[in-house]
Amino acid sequence: MELLAPAGNFEKLKTAVHYGADGVYFAGKSLGLRAFAGNFSDEEIIGAMDYLHSKGKVGYVTLNIVAKDSDFEDIDNYLSLLVKAKVDGVIVSDVGMIYYIRKNFPSLNIHVSTQANVNNSQAAKFYADMGVTRIVLARELNIDEIKGLHENLPNIELEAFVHGAMCISYSGRCLLSNYLTGRESNRGACVQACRWKYYIREENREDEYPIEEDERGTYILNSKDMCLIDHIDKLKDAGIISLKIEGRMKSDYYVASVVNAYRRALDGKNDLSLLRDELEKTSHRRYTTGFYFGENDKEYLADSMPVQTSVFIAKVVEDQKDGFVKVEMRNRFKVGDELEVLSPDDNFLKKIKVSLILNEKSEEIDDAKRVQEVVTINCPYSLKSGDILRINN
Repeated sequence: MELLAPAGNFEKLKTAVHYGADGVYFAGKSLGLRAFAGNFSDEEIIGAMDYLHSKGKVGYVTLNIVAKDSDFEDIDNYLSLLVKAKVDGVIVSDVGMIYYIRKNFPSLNIHVSTQANVNNSQAAKFYADMGVTRIVLARELNIDEIKGLHENLPNIELEAFVHGAMCISYSGRCLLSNYLTGRESNRGACVQACRWKYYIREENREDEYPIEEDERGTYILNSKDMCLIDHIDKLKDAGIISLKIEGRMKSDYYVASVVNAYRRALDGKNDLSLLRDELEKTSHRRYTTGFYFGENDKEYLADSMPVQTSVFIAKVVEDQKDGFVKVEMRNRFKVGDELEVLSPDDNFLKKIKVSLILNEKSEEIDDAKRVQEVVTINCPYSLKSGDILRINN
């Protein structure tokens, strides 16, 4: 099975590869649904695909906005760039854009976005007849429905989300952001108004939906996060070939933690209980299996604030040498602190007791507190560039 990771910028793309992703999905500066992620310039798209292919990985570019006629005016140059960059697929939701790409750029593999809400075999067959190679299924399908769809169309690739934020609207088709701020969610500018704090009073039918709130308000529009790490075998049996992680707006640390956990689960490297604990260490809302396993799991809305059980302290910027390693500080740490290693190799979860910190002038300091300062610390393990150090709460 393919492990597919998000990348909001080039650093996150490299992080995903370092921690074991088989593929990465990302966007250029236009036509994608994460307009406020860093995203990739034309030159970076070419560079990203060269980098991915050199590592034996694949890259998919999102073109998943709800398109208007104006979006087609300059599209040929962009699609020609994607052909030149040898992208492995484009993720598209708009049927008009699918039609246009298939007609004018037939060499591009098209993946139907989850925004297209593919919920049944007939819809899947419609897209298959248009020449798409993969369907990213709607999050609202359950495991039996996915299995049935696969049995009806065994030759179409199926991709499904397994981890990350969920939308309270039907596969992301929401107008709340438009209504409250004028920023169009279906064209990449969602402000995630569902995550805001609301004080809501229902006047006429208070017995219909009792709403509780405290001094922080209530978060009734806030969905839990999806987590399917315990159910990978069931997804495989249902016909899923690509496991997709949500999070192009998430941090570098989130990408590292989640990709590492699912890579280890796929490879059978660690006990699942340990990996479940690992997924608690990066920012998330309470977990749910969403719609996959029946009616009870559809209760995924909750008063759910982000939590995490560890803090991202530093990122390794050069391989360990002679008992020392150079790191870029992300959060303050001091001599005497115990740092835990996040790594794709056997150094995973090893501990380092900090006994020496040297600044960039090779001066000894006892407190690394300058933002993104590069320092050298003692390290007995063969850490690699891209590994992460953290402190558990």
